[in-house]
Amino acid sequence: MRPLLTLVAAVSADGFISTGQGVPWNIPRDKAFFRRITSGQWLLLGRRTFEEMIGWFEDRRPLVLTRSPVYVPAVGEVVASVEEALQVAAAGGARELFVCGGGEAYAASMPLADRLILTHVDSTLGHGVPFPAVKPDEWLQTTLETFPADATHAWEISFATYERIRQPAPPR
Repeated sequence: MRPLLTLVAAVSADGFISTGQGVPWNIPRDKAFFRRITSGQWLLLGRRTFEEMIGWFEDRRPLVLTRSPVYVPAVGEVVASVEEALQVAAAGGARELFVCGGGEAYAASMPLADRLILTHVDSTLGHGVPFPAVKPDEWLQTTLETFPADATHAWEISFATYERIRQPAPPR
């Protein structure tokens, strides 16, 4: 049985995850949330995102999605596709595989995704790396927890979980 495929991302109000270099916000509450939900889990990351997150993998099993046949990650292993990542995670006993970015990894994973865990950031980036569209006829929001901006957090954020309610139509 394949693991549940969950995309985890912080997304701006206008739909972007980055302006091109890493996460554009420093949100301690979101970092703590991410660490909590991914603790002990299998992660799928694009190569650049993996390299930006070195040091975050103490108790996590990273799979690095890359087209490079010679890339050797410092920890974890390389996979060439989302399907291969699901097979490797399943063989390793994973019940869930968390996709943690970047943009190409999210785009490749969205058609197979079962769940989305999004941090909606009340910030507008205006351009950059988009998160794939969350189509209302394919997803049902099942949880929402909102936190106002405060002395430690410059933006209001919401943690939202979405469950897939139907598969997208095949491309024509």
